[in-house]
Amino acid sequence: MKKQVCKTKGKNKSLNIAHVHWGYPPIIGGVETHLITVMPEMVKQGHSVSILTGAFEGCEDRYKENGVEIFRTPIMDLNWLNERGINGLEKEIKSIFSGFIDKVRPDIINAHNMHYFSKPHAKTLEELARIKGIPLIISAHNSWDDNLFLDLTRNIKWDKYIAVSHFIKRELMGAGVDDRKIAVIHHGIDHEKYITNKNPKNVYKSYPQLKGKKIIFHPARMGLAKGCDISIKAMRLVKERFPDAMLVLAGTKNIIDWGSHQQKDIAYMVNLVDFFGLRNNVLIDSYPLDLMPSLYSVADVCLYPSTVSEPFGLTMLEAMASAKPMIVTESGGMPEVIKDGINGFVIPIRDFEKLASKIIQLLDDKRLNHRFGYTGREMVEQHYTKEIVSSNMIRVYRSVL
Repeated sequence: MKKQVCKTKGKNKSLNIAHVHWGYPPIIGGVETHLITVMPEMVKQGHSVSILTGAFEGCEDRYKENGVEIFRTPIMDLNWLNERGINGLEKEIKSIFSGFIDKVRPDIINAHNMHYFSKPHAKTLEELARIKGIPLIISAHNSWDDNLFLDLTRNIKWDKYIAVSHFIKRELMGAGVDDRKIAVIHHGIDHEKYITNKNPKNVYKSYPQLKGKKIIFHPARMGLAKGCDISIKAMRLVKERFPDAMLVLAGTKNIIDWGSHQQKDIAYMVNLVDFFGLRNNVLIDSYPLDLMPSLYSVADVCLYPSTVSEPFGLTMLEAMASAKPMIVTESGGMPEVIKDGINGFVIPIRDFEKLASKIIQLLDDKRLNHRFGYTGREMVEQHYTKEIVSSNMIRVYRSVL
């Protein structure tokens, strides 16, 4: 009898993966945090990883960080493009993209949020990938309600779509994408950074006004879309029950601010704090990334009352990994992760009274607070680690090769 041989050739072959995205730290946001989490993990799993991203003052054009080759160029800087405009850049875009692909010679290209912002960028990447025979994947971290989103989502020939939530998958389907071409992969985090016994000394040294207070942490960057105004309005009611409670809001310095709304939103929020006489109950600052785990550790409750259809919300995982209860709105992809009454609360959009009542409940009921916290931590360990998410992405890459 002839011996049967299992054919596994190429199954475990290491890949050469090229990512393309508008921003990378020191630019900070959900997509950027996702990339600095999964890309080094892909390197650790034995793959070669590079990224083409926007230029940033003080950063070299090309360098290596955590095993990842980083290429920077002004034509990927959305803040610059927002001011300058995109017209007339087609030749330069083609030259930069072609040079990047020729240097790294990738097996696969994973673009992030290039189904919006600029048709010349997306179209050039599509043409080069087709000419060079490289599969092209789009990771959709957001959706938009306009013609450019419909055009670039449907008419660019993406070989596969990665949606960060089932909500985003539905948005892609609504644009006419075949559901069979969409894989849903929630974000993941380095959960070991958010262990529950983080020493709070660094936080109290920088912000002594927090010591001994009930701390309500809104970790998403300041903006109306993130519901910061709703948190401030709720805080006015929470203060009546807990006069020494503190709301901690995260201002942000280095972000992609397409449309230049950030500073206007922050100015409104600061005025709102003064309007309600909450200056002694609200802390606003820009926190370094390495301080964030300690901020979570001193928090009693975490909030993300987004007023828009939030695609995912990475801060949910950070709070869960820190064993903290999370309150979110019934918006976008967030209810896919925060389960009402299990690891947090889900409330209606813009309902600051409901938000205040849930904050007060979690500050009053330590046992419920603890149960939500450790349940969230278990969920992260089982579903949302960087190892799990990176492996799921590699599996999608292999499926199109």
